[in-house]
Amino acid sequence: MEKADKKEYVLSLLVNNKPDVLARIAGTLGGKGYNIDSLCVDVTMNPEISKIILTTRASKIMIGRVVNALSKLVDVVRVDNLSEVDSIKREMILIRMNLLKETKPELMKTIDTLNCKILTFNTDHCVLQFTGSREDIDKVLATLKPLGIDDIARTGAAAMERKY
Repeated sequence: MEKADKKEYVLSLLVNNKPDVLARIAGTLGGKGYNIDSLCVDVTMNPEISKIILTTRASKIMIGRVVNALSKLVDVVRVDNLSEVDSIKREMILIRMNLLKETKPELMKTIDTLNCKILTFNTDHCVLQFTGSREDIDKVLATLKPLGIDDIARTGAAAMERKY
């Protein structure tokens, strides 16, 4: 299969909130030769049910097979392919920046321009927060990289179907 045949898919799973469910889901994807590119997991309003949002790259035919295989797992309540419906996707990133005398003025201007939220600020570093699409986050990282990124932590995609 050509790499060009693959595209990113966002899957939303409702699962029973039990140990080993995530391992079985990861095993199902890995067993079919697919990687989980991003993962976001938390309990729902019902503490017995968790929601898993994952992204993976696959062909249209194979994503159907993946969804079918995931749907058959014992503790999987529901699987939705959010790539095939109107959905909202956002990521959040924390970025620790080194504060250097020579780059600090440019960094402060850039932070304001990018609409990053400053979470901590001291003499040698600051921690920023930014929320947006994957593309927006990639642009923020590209802009901040020359100004001294020390570390990052990304959430992966959080997503839900848009209802009208």
